[in-house]
Amino acid sequence: MNLTVLTAVMALIFLVSVVELVRRRRLREKYAALWIVVGLVVVPLGFFPTALNDVTRDLGVASAVSLVLFAGIMFLLLVCLHLSWESSRLEDETRVLAEEIALLRLRVDELSAADRTETAEAARRGE
Repeated sequence: MNLTVLTAVMALIFLVSVVELVRRRRLREKYAALWIVVGLVVVPLGFFPTALNDVTRDLGVASAVSLVLFAGIMFLLLVCLHLSWESSRLEDETRVLAEEIALLRLRVDELSAADRTETAEAARRGE
């Protein structure tokens, strides 16, 4: 099997895997869209690798391999940046939720203490 066919077949397997992960609710749609776009770009390039040569020539890049590596590295950097942003947002949300839980626990403790006090006073009065 030559590299052209292997690349296209692997991209198709990748697309099917992404769809299956979404179907099983293991991958959210907003992330799946990104990976489906990647797969849809790779499938035609797998079947028609010379199409990349025209793009490479139009951009003035010396080699198609250089363009693919550059695009791949930039894509991975953007994914890392996005995941860092998501992580920061979730960290802030977790902190806010932890603070809210602490305040609710304090309120429950105050209400429990007030209830125990009322119960003890009622018992002393003989009610």
